[in-house]
Amino acid sequence: MADPAQRLHVLPDDELAALDAHWRAANYLSAGQIYLLDNPLLTRPLRPEDVKPRLLGHWGTSPGLNLVHTHLNRVVKARNLDALCVWGPGHGGPAVLANSWLDGSYSEVYPDVPRDAHGMARLFRQFSFPGGVPSHVAPETPGSVHEGGELGYSLAHAYGAALDNPSLLVTCVVGDGEAETGPLAASWHSHAFLDPVHDGAVLPVLHLNGYKIANPALLARLPAGRLDALLRGYGHAPLYVSGDDPRQVHREMAAAMDTAVESIAAIQRTAREAAAAGGTPEGERPPWPMIVLRTPKGWTGPAEVDGKPVEGTWRAHQVPLSGVREDAGRLRQLEEWLRSYRPDELFDADGRPVPAVLACVPEGGRRLGATPHANGGLLLRSLPLPPLERHAVAVDKPGAARHEPTAVLGGFLEEVMAATADRRDFRVVGPDETASNRLQALYGATDKAWQIATLPTDEHLGPHGRVMEVLSEHLCQGWLEGYLLTGRHGLFSCYEAFVHIVDSMVNQHIKWLKVSRGLPWRRPVASLNYLLTSHVWRQDHNGFSHQDPGFVDHVLNKSPEVVRVYLPPDANTLLAVTDHVLRSRDHVNVIVAGKQPCYDWLDLDAARAHCARGAGIWEWAGTEDGSRDPDVVLACAGDVPTHEVLAAAGLLRQHLPDVAVRVVNVVDMTRLMPYDEHPHGMPDHAYDALFTRDKPVIFAYHGYPWLVHRLAYRRAGHSNLHVRGYKESGSTTTPFDMVVRNDLDRYRLVMDVVDRVPGLAVRAAAVRQAMADVRTRHHAWVREHGVDLPEVAEWRWTG
Repeated sequence: MADPAQRLHVLPDDELAALDAHWRAANYLSAGQIYLLDNPLLTRPLRPEDVKPRLLGHWGTSPGLNLVHTHLNRVVKARNLDALCVWGPGHGGPAVLANSWLDGSYSEVYPDVPRDAHGMARLFRQFSFPGGVPSHVAPETPGSVHEGGELGYSLAHAYGAALDNPSLLVTCVVGDGEAETGPLAASWHSHAFLDPVHDGAVLPVLHLNGYKIANPALLARLPAGRLDALLRGYGHAPLYVSGDDPRQVHREMAAAMDTAVESIAAIQRTAREAAAAGGTPEGERPPWPMIVLRTPKGWTGPAEVDGKPVEGTWRAHQVPLSGVREDAGRLRQLEEWLRSYRPDELFDADGRPVPAVLACVPEGGRRLGATPHANGGLLLRSLPLPPLERHAVAVDKPGAARHEPTAVLGGFLEEVMAATADRRDFRVVGPDETASNRLQALYGATDKAWQIATLPTDEHLGPHGRVMEVLSEHLCQGWLEGYLLTGRHGLFSCYEAFVHIVDSMVNQHIKWLKVSRGLPWRRPVASLNYLLTSHVWRQDHNGFSHQDPGFVDHVLNKSPEVVRVYLPPDANTLLAVTDHVLRSRDHVNVIVAGKQPCYDWLDLDAARAHCARGAGIWEWAGTEDGSRDPDVVLACAGDVPTHEVLAAAGLLRQHLPDVAVRVVNVVDMTRLMPYDEHPHGMPDHAYDALFTRDKPVIFAYHGYPWLVHRLAYRRAGHSNLHVRGYKESGSTTTPFDMVVRNDLDRYRLVMDVVDRVPGLAVRAAAVRQAMADVRTRHHAWVREHGVDLPEVAEWRWTG
């Protein structure tokens, strides 16, 4: 039953009739997409050939989504709101497509699908059909910012869209199946970070239709009191709408929408008036409203099929009537179902929606299918990035000084945050690690977002902050995706090992970007940028659980036109890479950089040039003189591997000065790929010039060695390539012991040179033995003293 507050809102009969007409039209179009190949207006009795040979799609959630869409249209139009809807049950694609066709936005971006009988036939035919559109909400769907193929992320996306969008109402439909996922369960806490002064509002609609694909939904089976206590404990004030009588449900839903929108406006008005007066509202902020909608699964569809209940059960989840082409009885039942919506009342003879159907639909950019917030590139502005010279470290000669690269970057990000203070379109998110990752300079420009109680011992918490920390990588990812897709910029900082928690989320985002890049009407959005630090080689104090560099492997399996991976070896290259990725569009950029002090190798000009190349020879580090080919190439990617390669190059200068050594550093891992497989890939002639075709290449790599082999397997010199990297040997130990355990250390690299350069095995046997002896001495030293060998700890470049 309706809340007492809802009963204050009475829906006039004529408005109810118009809402019901729109809802019936959307239901008809949703069912038609699943079933019909022809005869869209049922101008003649259905024939088997009118039905698709393969029936695909999800009917069960569609009537509920259509109800929300219809009533959201009403409040947007009546109150002149800017609104966006995130469709959590994204597999209910027919409903969202139907509504965008009804409001005209679909035909605007796809003129070959007009809003008439011809366009209706095209809309039906293309759904889940080869060469058509997916069955779930996807980039092809106008008004969407949420890939509907995987559940759990809708509410986090909705909050990300609302951040720094003070006039925007983001409605989020949460399916009762989706509500069982971990990311969604954590997302209920997002209101604790939502600023009623500078942010918009999120209106969750928890849709309880009772079932998932085959099982009951947990929240739908909770006793009413327990469900209410749970939602109030999360910080929401639930408004309840339930039933299966359309007239009753329309009245309750309209009243709930009105009550929710007025409650949101009151919360925002109180907070904004207090902020304008230089203070904050007195007392605890009222809870944000939400709607709990309980309607039957597959509502208005077939009640029974072959004597078994369908409506209100799990059988309505996908295609409630199968075998329609082959079974005359089921074909008749399908026709009865479709005609129950009375399409002749909803569409004219030409197939256009009649005025009553469109009475509740807003106009222009306020239509849910046409909102610019769902096509964020329309709203995107370039970031005001400061000159790198203001933050670069001075490098008089390579290896003369050391800095913490991410601390240097923190100063740059602080200036970006300060420069966007008024426009508020840049955020940094991370799981409780901003200061741990040495980015605490950001707090000179902003606080951490926080809307609930604070204590005197707290630091840098504030209601208007734009650094967002929560111990859920899922929320960080979801917030940032929603923020980027609605036209803003950001950075996700994370410990390298634990970013794997969002592997599946980044999959979906990459897929979204890949498809969006092929849609002319989708404007480019700011890239999703990861800064992975506290990485595998300097998690020696936390141990094996914190040591995993495999996120790079995961990302590089994805669409080449979207993904980029950078391993800057020092502070200035990190600045140059970050400046580049913050300017980029429609990419997923992964930067792996250390937070511990490391040597500065390149000045700013050299760093810029090196990063632009992506891979290059460090002539100052090698011993080749240009008169002959190098005897060996020492390659490196990553800060610790670079350090070890340069230390190995120094040992070779000392012990084998007649060996011509080339040192190659790789910043952009995709440069190793062939140019026809990745936009950043090198043509064979360039790769051969850099790494040679026939000389041994000893490659010290930050992550798992086989990635380098996979990227370079087609190269002419692949048989000469020997890669050292992380091979799952970790512990709580010393920094150098980590590289020794994984055979990435300088002494092992020198031994590799001796083993692989023709003629050295015999001639340099004593050198090889000396290197092995140091490794043995190291093993005993760290176990006795707990620190690395003095010659390792005190090493510096002297070349």
